[in-house]
Amino acid sequence: MRREPSNVRFSDLKKVCELHFGKPRQMGSSHAVFKTPWIGDPRINIQDDKSKAKTYQVRQVLLAIEKLEGIRNER
Repeated sequence: MRREPSNVRFSDLKKVCELHFGKPRQMGSSHAVFKTPWIGDPRINIQDDKSKAKTYQVRQVLLAIEKLEGIRNER
């Protein structure tokens, strides 16, 4: 995902989000929204684009996972 964020399947990105953030709080036909544990903008929104994930959303998920791991390491 880090090497080729433009070549990630939506279903794979969704599985990664479910692993780190739990089940989506909202699941539409082309969107999935996941809740995050921090204050501010506590959500991750991913969108299916012809079975691919949008590149900027893959990068947002990767940043959110890094932030989540940082929070876990502080505890």
